[in-house]
Amino acid sequence: MVRRMPLPPSLSADQRQAALEKAALARRMRAELKEKLKMGSITLAELLRQADTDEIVGKMKVLAVLESLPGLGKVKARRLMEDVGISETRRLHGLGEQQRKRLFEKLSA
Repeated sequence: MVRRMPLPPSLSADQRQAALEKAALARRMRAELKEKLKMGSITLAELLRQADTDEIVGKMKVLAVLESLPGLGKVKARRLMEDVGISETRRLHGLGEQQRKRLFEKLSA
């Protein structure tokens, strides 16, 4: 017996356009937040608080956020996540309290 993957729901042209616009808005918002982090106009703590209530922010990848912090590049961000025990695919809303605490401890050291 061959199992087939279910097909995605078929969307009307209007529904598809609305979904594309929603996705573009989310990408723009996440890019703006990463830029604010880079410039220092928002802190990581503020972003994490926002992630608890805002779905768009919560879906940001932890790695991308850390790479946006001043002084942290791709290599240091990956090493930090490895030290703390955070998967590279983890998103902000998926961080536990202990992971957040250890992340701040490592960043402040």
